[in-house]
Amino acid sequence: MTGNLDSAAWPVIITPGQQPAALEDWVSANRDGLERQLTECKAILFRGFRSRNGFESIANSFFDRRLNYTYRSTPRTDLGQNLYTATEYPKQLSIPQHCENAYQRDWPMKLLFHCVEPASKGGRTPLADMTKVTAMIPAEIKEEFARKKVGYVRNYRAGVDLPWEEVFGTSNKAEVEKFCVENGIEYHWTEGGLKTIQVCQAFASHPLTGETIWFNQAHLFHLSALDPASQKMMLSFFGEGGLPRNSYFGDGSAIGSDVLDQIRSAYERNKVSFEWQKDDVLLIDNMLVSHGRDPFEGSRRVLVCMAEPYSEVQRRGFAGATNSGRS
Repeated sequence: MTGNLDSAAWPVIITPGQQPAALEDWVSANRDGLERQLTECKAILFRGFRSRNGFESIANSFFDRRLNYTYRSTPRTDLGQNLYTATEYPKQLSIPQHCENAYQRDWPMKLLFHCVEPASKGGRTPLADMTKVTAMIPAEIKEEFARKKVGYVRNYRAGVDLPWEEVFGTSNKAEVEKFCVENGIEYHWTEGGLKTIQVCQAFASHPLTGETIWFNQAHLFHLSALDPASQKMMLSFFGEGGLPRNSYFGDGSAIGSDVLDQIRSAYERNKVSFEWQKDDVLLIDNMLVSHGRDPFEGSRRVLVCMAEPYSEVQRRGFAGATNSGRS
């Protein structure tokens, strides 16, 4: 591979060397080696490259097919051509470590981030090696999750969290129902909106390495992801069954907050951070590396695209669509 490689850093850093180069040209010349490098290193940061025509051009050089952000869980701006802003939560909030779309049965294998404008302070995108995270989660917790899987319950209503129209990308109820049936999501139209329930994997096997990875978002969807005051407020407003989002074991039994705290600790203890620089491009394997966001000051603009679909439904053969109805 051409360019300068700092393999001692993580993520691995690749720079163009003495002569400025367009990242699109570099990727075209090194694509086969890049695939091998990503599987080995899991995350690669490209720094000091220029672009011929912005993020869309860069994304085209990396991927033959970019994915739509379907069945959404966070607010983003759709930039067109399956390019998006990073999650647009308020700047004072942290976004915990997670693998993208791990609350679904299919997901992107790769993520590409482009730092258009770094924050004046903070705003890092911490990463964690999922091999290390998986190893650090206590065996008895992993055994129970492997046996029971994870259930995600979402209640969509106006003015709280994301509306169902944004989550499903349509205002057509028939299209929502079709998506739910095809993806094994139980759905119920309610007086206030929509309720969905889906059971998904707790672990997934990487298609190239064969490694079994902790791959879910139980710790993000669970009520305990909120601060105590927010938990109390949500319960008083909606009751447990009406919370905007929550997670359970796949059999409907509760996941203890103490269990989820141990999972969060495994992520936190393996976090690695770097300072964004303008025009940095970060490529990660979405199964082998989790990501998050630190709070920040000033403006910050990071773009993302998702690529290379992977389906746990096809691999493991989950049960077909759950019977659904209106209530």
